Amino acid sequence: MGARGFVALAVGAAAACALGGCASGRIESGVYYSSKGYRVALPGPEWTVREGGGADLELRHRASPAGMLANASCDGHAGAPGLDALARHLLMGFRDRVTLEHGDVEVNGRLAAHTVLDGQLGSRDAPVRVEAYVLKDARCVYDFAYAAPPASFETWRADFQRLVESFATE
Repeated sequence: MGARGFVALAVGAAAACALGGCASGRIESGVYYSSKGYRVALPGPEWTVREGGGADLELRHRASPAGMLANASCDGHAGAPGLDALARHLLMGFRDRVTLEHGDVEVNGRLAAHTVLDGQLGSRDAPVRVEAYVLKDARCVYDFAYAAPPASFETWRADFQRLVESFATE
């Protein structure tokens, strides 16, 4: 499997392991509005929306094997496990993990579990670096993930940071 396919699979697997399913949304003036009541700014024209994925919003970089997602689960799980447990659940399936960053951070005034790790989905898959944020409110659990090969991870990380920092509920 090529690097682009692997990163898409890694991001898609993270979404599939998340607590929620798909929902419809719309994009207006560079902002994604989820039918689940949140919005995020798209990172720029070098990112394309992938339709039909497991997350509310899946993006792939046009020229590199990088991807990101935004997803919300609003089906009664928000009051359930703590953020760390939810973050572990989001990243299930990654093998040979090496945690590079882990802890609680603030995202627009909300507490979020934050993790950066290197891992693989299968024994023969290329390594991937994944950054994930999980936060919740009384209604929903919100998952954000970015995946890229470790060597190019920092190249597009700022785009992901802008997407996460633009998160707002409506």
